[in-house]
Amino acid sequence: MDWTFEDIGSVIAENARRKAEHGSRHNPLTGEGCVSTPRRVLQLSDYPGGELWLPCEMWDKEDVVRDLARSGSVRGLVESGGGKFTQDIYFAFLLEFARCRCQYDFEYYAYTNLKIMDKLSGLPIRFVLNRGQRRLLGVFEEMRLAREPIRVILLKARQWGGSTLVQMYFLWIQTVLVKGFSSSICAHTQDAARNIMSMYNHAVESMPVEEGRVALTLSPKNGMQTARNIDGRGCSITVGSAIRPDSIRSQSVHLAHFSEVGIYPTTANNTPEELIASVTSIIPNVPLSMIVYESTAKGVGNYFHTEWLKAKRGEGRNVPVFVEWFCIDIYSCPVEGDEETFVRSLSGYERSLFSLGATLEAIQWYRLKRQELGSDDQMMQEFPSTDVEAFRHSGEMIFDRMRLEELRGGCMEAIAVGELYSSRVSVSEVKLDLHKRGELLEGLTFEERSDGHLKVWQWPDRSVEVRDRYVVVVDPGGRSSSSDPSCICVLDRYWMLYGEVPEIVAEWHGHTDIDLLAWNATQIAKWYSDALLVFESNTYDSRMESFLSDGDHSEFIFSLISDVYPHLYARASKVQVREGVPPKYGFHTNKATKRMIIDNYISLLREVRDGGGYVERCEEMINEALIYEKRSDGSYGNVSGNGNHDDRVMTRMIALYVAYEEMPMPTTVDSAGAVYVRSEGRMASI
Repeated sequence: MDWTFEDIGSVIAENARRKAEHGSRHNPLTGEGCVSTPRRVLQLSDYPGGELWLPCEMWDKEDVVRDLARSGSVRGLVESGGGKFTQDIYFAFLLEFARCRCQYDFEYYAYTNLKIMDKLSGLPIRFVLNRGQRRLLGVFEEMRLAREPIRVILLKARQWGGSTLVQMYFLWIQTVLVKGFSSSICAHTQDAARNIMSMYNHAVESMPVEEGRVALTLSPKNGMQTARNIDGRGCSITVGSAIRPDSIRSQSVHLAHFSEVGIYPTTANNTPEELIASVTSIIPNVPLSMIVYESTAKGVGNYFHTEWLKAKRGEGRNVPVFVEWFCIDIYSCPVEGDEETFVRSLSGYERSLFSLGATLEAIQWYRLKRQELGSDDQMMQEFPSTDVEAFRHSGEMIFDRMRLEELRGGCMEAIAVGELYSSRVSVSEVKLDLHKRGELLEGLTFEERSDGHLKVWQWPDRSVEVRDRYVVVVDPGGRSSSSDPSCICVLDRYWMLYGEVPEIVAEWHGHTDIDLLAWNATQIAKWYSDALLVFESNTYDSRMESFLSDGDHSEFIFSLISDVYPHLYARASKVQVREGVPPKYGFHTNKATKRMIIDNYISLLREVRDGGGYVERCEEMINEALIYEKRSDGSYGNVSGNGNHDDRVMTRMIALYVAYEEMPMPTTVDSAGAVYVRSEGRMASI
C-alpha cells in the first residue's frame, strides 16, 4: 500500500477506492463484475445491453461462443448458417444458450434457477451472491477449473451465507455438471439437519420449469426422512447430525459438508475425528468431489481449530477461507462529520482495521456497535476481523492471545518421540521391590516409538557442564483416558547465561499411575543432567491411596526418590532448613501461589514480542493457554468441555516461576572445576 496514516489525504483516497470497488456493478445475468471465475466479454448487438461477460472456460469449450463473437449478433450467426432469422428462433436460441451457460457459470445458474429465503423479510428471493459468498466461490472455482478435488475449511464470521453457498454449489454439481454424485451433509443438531433438507426442498421446488423439460424433483430415499433421491440424476442428498450420525455413516458419496464442526460433541462412542473419517474415507479424490469443513469458532484446541491451523500452515489439501465482518456490506454506515477529522480520531485498533481492508464507513459502524456490546473482547467474539480474533472464546481469558500467537512461532515438530527407560530395572519392578530404586536411574536409554509419550525437541546437552541448567516440572493427572492427563516438561536455562531466554526442550504427556509418573519424571530429570525436579504436589497430597496399598502419605514416595535423587524441589524456607525442619517436597498450588505463577507468566508473555519471556516448542500448549480463563467463582482453569485440560499450562507456569524467581543463575564449570559466568560480553572465572 502506498498510503500512510501520516498522509490523511492518501487514507481518504484509499477509502474512496475501496468504496468504489465494493460498489462496482455486479450483475450475474450479464456476468459483469462476477470475478469469481475468469471471464471475457462477448459483444452482441442484439442482446440487451450489448455485452455478456462469459466464463473463459465456456469460450474455450463451446464453439457457439466463438461463432457469436465472429458474427457480432444472434441474427448474424443464424444468417451466416443459411437460416432465416425470426423472433421465435431468437428466443429459442437464447433459451438453449442459457442452458449451455449454466454448465460453466454458477452465478448465472444461481440467479436464474435458485431461490433462497431472505433472512430479513422471510420471503423467497433470487440467489444473488454477496461479497463473502463470491470470495468462497472463487476458491471453489479455482480448484474446479484446475480439475482438482475441492477441499476447503471455512471459518465463518456471523451469518453471511457460507453454508448456503456450499449446499447450492453441491446442487449445481449434482443437477447440472455430472450425474451420480451423491452428497452428505452433517449438521451439529437434528433441527439444523432438518433445516438443511428444507432448504434443498425449497430450492428444487422453486426452480423454473422450461418448456419441454421435466421438472426436477426429490423423492424419499428408502423411506428415510433425512435422505432424498434427485430423480433422474442417479444420486441422493442425505443429511444427519453429529448427535445422531447413523444416517450419514458409510454413505457412498462424492460431496460432503460438515457444518458447525467446532461444536460436534465427543461421546464415549463417537468423536468428531471418527465421525468425519467414516464419511471422508470413502470419498474418491477425483475432480468435482468436494469436502467442506465449516464452523464458527468455538474455542481452541478442538478438532476444528486444529484442522484450521494445519490448513493455514499448508499441511494437507484443505484451503482455509475466512470472511471478515467488514466484507459483509450491511456492516457499514456514513461517517459522522468530515473524513479528515474522523481519520485523525482513529484509535490504534481502528487503524489496524483500516490496514486489514475495512472502509472508514465500516469502522464507523464498528464504533457504534461496540457501544452496544460494551467491550472490545465482545466485539472480537461477535465480529472478528481476523481468524485469531474469531477463535476468541467467551469468558475472561487470562493470557494475551496475540502474544500467545507470537509464541506459537517457536513451535515445531519434535525431533524424536518415544520413551525413556533403564536397562537395569523397570519402574514396575521398583514398585514391587523398592530396594532396586537406585538402579532405575542407571543405564538410561531413549527408545523411539510412534506410540511414545515423551517428545524431545533437544537432546540432553553434555558438551559443557552447566550448574542449575535444567528444570523438570511434573503436573500429575489420572490413569484413565477420561481423567486429566499428566504432564512432565523440561525447561533449559542455558541461554540465560548470555542474557537470553530459556526454552522448552522436552515433554512427556499421557495417562499413567501417579506413582509410576513420579519415577518416570525422576528418570527424565536424571537424563537431563541432574535437573531440578519440581512436583506439583497437590495431586500427590490428595491421593495417598494411589502410592502404596497401606495408604502411606505422599511424602513417603518423595522421600524414597530423594534417597536416590537429591535434586528435588522443596518449599521449606532457609530458616526452617537451618532449624532442621524436614523439607516439604513439591510446589503446592493454592489461591496465592496460583495467582503468583499466573502473574509471572503474564509478565513473561509481555516480553515475547521483543524476543523475551521464553521459547515454547509445543503447539498444544499454546492451544491450552488460549482457553485458560478466570471463572465466575474466581477460580482459574481451562474452559470446561471438549476434553480441555490445563496440565501443560501448569507445568510451564511453575517451571518459569522457579526458573526466574527461585533458582540461581546457571553457571558454567570447566574440567578443572572453575566456575564461569558471562559478564559484559566476556567469560570471567569466579
